[in-house]
Amino acid sequence: MPLTSTTPTLLKPVAPAATVASMGPADGRVRAVVEAVLPVVDAGRFAVKRIAGEPFTVTAHCFTDGHDVLRAMLVWGSDADASTQEVPMAAMGNDEWQATFVPPQPGRYTYTVIAWVDAFDSWRRELQRRVDPQDILIAARVGAMEIAAAAQRATGKDSAALVAWAQALEDGAVSASAMAEDEKRTTNIQALKELALDASYAELMARYPDRRHEYRYPTDLPLVADRERARYSTWYELFPRSTSPRPDAHGTLRDVLARLPAIAAMGFDVLYFPPIHPIGRVQRKGQNNALLAKPGDVGSPWAIGAEEGGHKSILPELGTPEDFRTLVQAARQAGLEVAMDIAFQCAPDHPYVTEHPDWFRWRPDGTVQYAENPPKKYQDIYPFNFECDDWQGLWAELKSVFEHWIGEGVLIFRVDNPHTKAFAFWEWVIAEIQREHPDVIFLAEAFTRPKVMHGLAKRGFTQSYTYYTWRNTKEELVEYFTELAHGPGKDYFRPNVWPNTPDILHEHLQGGEPAVFMSRLVLAATLSASYGIYGPAYELLEHLPREPGSEEYLHSEKYQIRHWDYDRPGNLSSFIAHVNSIRQGNPALHTNGSLRFLQIDNSALIAYAKQTLDGSNTVVTVVNLDAHHTQSGWVNLSAAWVNGPGAESEPWQMHDQLSQQRFLWQGDWHFVQLDPHRMPAHVFVVRRRVRREQDFDYFD
Repeated sequence: MPLTSTTPTLLKPVAPAATVASMGPADGRVRAVVEAVLPVVDAGRFAVKRIAGEPFTVTAHCFTDGHDVLRAMLVWGSDADASTQEVPMAAMGNDEWQATFVPPQPGRYTYTVIAWVDAFDSWRRELQRRVDPQDILIAARVGAMEIAAAAQRATGKDSAALVAWAQALEDGAVSASAMAEDEKRTTNIQALKELALDASYAELMARYPDRRHEYRYPTDLPLVADRERARYSTWYELFPRSTSPRPDAHGTLRDVLARLPAIAAMGFDVLYFPPIHPIGRVQRKGQNNALLAKPGDVGSPWAIGAEEGGHKSILPELGTPEDFRTLVQAARQAGLEVAMDIAFQCAPDHPYVTEHPDWFRWRPDGTVQYAENPPKKYQDIYPFNFECDDWQGLWAELKSVFEHWIGEGVLIFRVDNPHTKAFAFWEWVIAEIQREHPDVIFLAEAFTRPKVMHGLAKRGFTQSYTYYTWRNTKEELVEYFTELAHGPGKDYFRPNVWPNTPDILHEHLQGGEPAVFMSRLVLAATLSASYGIYGPAYELLEHLPREPGSEEYLHSEKYQIRHWDYDRPGNLSSFIAHVNSIRQGNPALHTNGSLRFLQIDNSALIAYAKQTLDGSNTVVTVVNLDAHHTQSGWVNLSAAWVNGPGAESEPWQMHDQLSQQRFLWQGDWHFVQLDPHRMPAHVFVVRRRVRREQDFDYFD
């Protein structure tokens, strides 16, 4: 298939800045140096990620030879608009410059930095230091030349004002030079210097700088600005086929409608479904992942495709496209967004297998090798061959799957096993989709090697699954979340942490202790701005593995319909709702960058803090990692950090949002104690003392 404007083409990589910069400027008179522009991902090969409507700060390392004054300008623009805007950068010391701009709406942007030696400002700074009369007179004439040149760049009244100023300096210098040395000459020279240094004229000159010898950083660095849900989201996963009120019936999309109020009341904002497409019958899996299905077994939703259709179809037992549209709209009215699972793989009886056999890798015996993700085997799934000759046709069709569901109202996609598909495809398709639909969010479900996970995030995935499920000790949690919040991936890797999934029942949960489920939920909800749960199983403390040593659930919903009793004793729905309400009410928990772990003298306790940029909201979380015993210790929370310099002696209030207890803390070390059988965590909001002129004060 020939390449056309409507068929896929590989993205052209951005040339690394270092490669271009090594060539040097085309004009040897360019003296400004822009050595680095930050933040940057792989020298500009990939985009930095931020949120639309929020300030984005750019730092540049700029300098020049000698002692002349440098000026720097941040230049930014949108891919949707050819025009650019400039923002003056401020010198921060040590040759670092900063400026901020706000990407107004979701989309793709670029930014770079321009710097130049400012002859006028250099002249003005030197003149300020001059005291010798003759030096001042010469400098005034030099300045007049610079001002006259600026007048030619200016227009209208500004040009006339600059001409008059230049002429006044020139005439004043000539006149004073001809005068004999006396008190009047000294007075005239001082007046001339004051005129040359006039601040209002300097502001006028700043509008018309001489930028003939400016240096432009050689790479326009990419920025992706997403909507807020890309950074802060709370996911609830359920299988629609398990939502029927009748134990003997297949659930439908209309049955899900009845669950919306309860899910919204628990504080979730994303309702995520596993695949809802027709399920293959060939090599269908049975209950508990049995290789042979029995009559009536419903199979795995990830074995996509049958005679009823494929990736753009809905399993008839679930309902119709109109049912789906009704559900999406009802969820939106309840404050929820529906997220769909996109799994690019096929059951053996998917229509693609017969319509496009060249999209699969056939073996000499006429069969297709089923999918594997060692040690797991998926005998009911055929993988696509991304090296097939018709790769462009394959790419275009897979892109159309996203477009179909976007047309049905879906803007969030959880992508199954993206690390087993071509990386070039993801970079292309995400860019293509977001160019037309910048609000679309992609979550990468890739439990794989770190560099591969980061590679997917760099290539466009909005959020990424993490290793949280397998990070359970204090040391593991501190190390991993420090890396996520402050490591190299902080500008592009947005974590979404899950204590469980339909695939993963970690051994930590297999004891069924409520304290473990509660503490893992609190950790997920407060360590990460985005988290999710495989809802019914977590809510109801499902904890039995298929067999000892397995991470598979016994009677897994992946292979059978379950009937959940949401009202059964011991369920965590109220606790989950409470935790999510705390998240919603505290903006410090909506981001990851401020995370800092606190010293505490008990290895069974973990403590950490988050704070908004303006300091108006500070949350301190302490969790007991021991599900069986009361643990106590002393946590270090610096009074200077809480109250600010000069107010170290002031007490402040710690308001525990879980128990509604209030504690008065003062100084740097503070006692905490947690009984896991009552509540395994504190989630404190710091309330500082506010003094008034009246006879009382209060805590904000």
